[in-house]
Amino acid sequence: MTLPSTQDFTDSRLSLLKAWLQGHAARHALEPDTLVPASSDASFRRYFRLAGKAAQGNGAGTLIAVDAPPPEKCREFAQIAQLLEAAGVHVPRVLEADFDAGFMLVTDLGTASYLGALTDAQAAGDMRAARTLMRDALDALIRWQLSSREDLLPPFDEAFLRREMELMPEWFIGRHLGREVDAATRELLDRTFALLIASARAQPQSFMLRDFMPRNLMIVEPNPGVLDFQDAVYGPITYDVVSLLRDAFLSWDEEFELDCFAYYWERAKKAGLPVDADFGEFYRQLEWMGLQRHIKVLGLFCRINYRDSKAHYMNDLPRFIGYARKVAERYAPLRGFAKLLDDLQGRAQEVGYTF
Repeated sequence: MTLPSTQDFTDSRLSLLKAWLQGHAARHALEPDTLVPASSDASFRRYFRLAGKAAQGNGAGTLIAVDAPPPEKCREFAQIAQLLEAAGVHVPRVLEADFDAGFMLVTDLGTASYLGALTDAQAAGDMRAARTLMRDALDALIRWQLSSREDLLPPFDEAFLRREMELMPEWFIGRHLGREVDAATRELLDRTFALLIASARAQPQSFMLRDFMPRNLMIVEPNPGVLDFQDAVYGPITYDVVSLLRDAFLSWDEEFELDCFAYYWERAKKAGLPVDADFGEFYRQLEWMGLQRHIKVLGLFCRINYRDSKAHYMNDLPRFIGYARKVAERYAPLRGFAKLLDDLQGRAQEVGYTF
């Protein structure tokens, strides 16, 4: 979410950031007084744009200063940026960093976001433009996955998968709806979670960005530029594909989704990635993987609201309920979870919530 440039950030960390930038001003022709907010996200990271030039001489007149207070992952950002760049994926280069303080200076990928361009294309009915952007993103994802090496990134293992999904009963059902997770609900959740975990773990595993979505992609040359990758892990090969198409901010009709999924599947097979040879099974894996993510997001957005006072994320709960219900109703083993979502919707109406 872009912040207004007139917003006043007179906090202590901003003062520390400006002082740190002053120490690198000569090398990068920085003008710390030009610092303005660039964007923020669901974490405690903040991004500022300022006048400057990369030491290598290929900057566009501005750079990005990152304020990522520990334990935000500056060190991981720098390490994964190197992996992505080596894989041929366009990412910001880290020019300066103080990992202990949580400050970085990185190259600027500009302001032309995938989210803005895809929103405009969707509004104009220009599916050709949308398809071109999506295919660029999927090609970049394939390059990243082809560079995968086991034991290099944290594993997206059973404990990780389960921990994410447990956000739903704690924060969505318990905190947001004020409903007790009784024994029958707990049994249904456990059964559903076990099915989704087994499906995810049975898939081929690869490098996985976790937040590969239009909000984190920029239109640059070469296209796309990828942001927000510090949480990358080693996990199911379908995760990032479904994250891209079933996003918090945009929804697509099934025909467009299928076109993009089929494009990825064909290109991935041709490149030698171990996607399932049967498209029907690949699609089931992808849908069940998406459901795991959407269950997590239902809890995550509620936690961000109640714990971190970022209420705007709640506006997207209906989109994720829609994604989750559609998948759960499509597959017999998951229909009990679809019924639970219907019951929760009734509870939400009783207490005055909507989703």
